[in-house]
Amino acid sequence: MIFPSNYRGRFAPSPTGPLHFGSLVAAVGSFLDARQSGGTWLVRMEDLDTPRCVPGAADDILRTLEHFGLHWDESVWYQSQRLPHYQAALDDLRLRELAYPCTCSRKTIAAHGERVYHGQCRQQPPDLRQPHAWRLQVPDEVLGFDDRAQGHYAQALQQEVGDFVLKRLDGLFAYQLAVVVDDAAQGINQVVRGADLLDSTPRQLYLQRCLHLPTPRYLHLPLAVNADGEKLSKQTLARPIREAAPVPLLRQVLDFLRQSPPTDFAHLDELWGWAIAHWQPTHFAHRLHQPDPTTP
Repeated sequence: MIFPSNYRGRFAPSPTGPLHFGSLVAAVGSFLDARQSGGTWLVRMEDLDTPRCVPGAADDILRTLEHFGLHWDESVWYQSQRLPHYQAALDDLRLRELAYPCTCSRKTIAAHGERVYHGQCRQQPPDLRQPHAWRLQVPDEVLGFDDRAQGHYAQALQQEVGDFVLKRLDGLFAYQLAVVVDDAAQGINQVVRGADLLDSTPRQLYLQRCLHLPTPRYLHLPLAVNADGEKLSKQTLARPIREAAPVPLLRQVLDFLRQSPPTDFAHLDELWGWAIAHWQPTHFAHRLHQPDPTTP
């Protein structure tokens, strides 16, 4: 299966709170990459992890994107509305005996001193009357790809990841399955996102292969981290971005991405015009993380 030549990209935030500087970097990078190519830019809400989703956060994120001039091209997708599609993909993998049930929790795996899951339930099928997850059986091979900014990245799935979860013990579908199904369904052929997801990509490549889905090109942006080197997130108390003055903050994002913007933008449209025309991912190549410049 081959994608059409036209560019289709996306920004896929999780509505666990308002946007912070790190999520704005991902939005801006994916937006600029799509716009410079004359492509389509979509927004998709990754609201599968319902216990972590904050009521009203999705609407707040969309308002913030619009305030910063980040306008999407098609209707917003919500993963919480697409559960039958994920179940159909899981059923396909189960029928072909690529996925199997597992009653092992993270705590159980850690108690055995293991860093990765080595398929205990694959070797000894569990009692399905117990709560169980579904895992994908991974091959003993190295899967790699050429990232547009980070270069070649490869991972030995069996040794470094193990059989990974597609549907959790609590019945929620896992990110890895949903993102692969949705990227294919939306015709996404370019994925631009933060470097925290770099090591998830080989898992997604393998899932794409198993489900006979196309593989996009990937571009992983530098990750904004706090003073302790931690990814900006709600858990690390990342500050919400302020909407009052979008131009100065967007200039900081462009500086963070090493685009070297001028200092004299008077209007938002002027900034976007310059940024789209001068977008150069090579300027941050091989940078996996760097400090958040908005930290006091």
